[in-house]
Amino acid sequence: MKYYKVIGLVACIALVASCFLPWAHYPDLNKSFTGFFTEQNVYGKPGVAFTFFAVVSLVLIFINKLWAKRTLIFFAALNIGYLLKTYVIFTSCYKGYCPQKEYGLYCLIISSVVLLLVSFFPDIKLSDNEKKETDTAPVE
Repeated sequence: MKYYKVIGLVACIALVASCFLPWAHYPDLNKSFTGFFTEQNVYGKPGVAFTFFAVVSLVLIFINKLWAKRTLIFFAALNIGYLLKTYVIFTSCYKGYCPQKEYGLYCLIISSVVLLLVSFFPDIKLSDNEKKETDTAPVE
């Protein structure tokens, strides 16, 4: 993929930026929650975890080693898992009130999915030694 690093950089920046945008509006409280603000810190600060995933992923994108690309897939999958948990928590109804989903949550979803897709298509050239290490078929 020719623009692997640029797309990964943009996805990581969008992931961090989406943590500062409103994720859900709670009409009973008349407040919007973000990745770093919830009423009395009830839902914690998931923005910290998403920022960690974005920074680690950005570092792994710019390391041109095979182990870094494999680790990137692992961190991108963890990011998606944490995204699913966060989405359920922030959009679940309680006591008859259903929060309204805001644009920050959609930006978070899109940037996390793009980061996962980027991790599947790395732009790496293997040397002859690395190709021999990855071959598992016996040579006869």
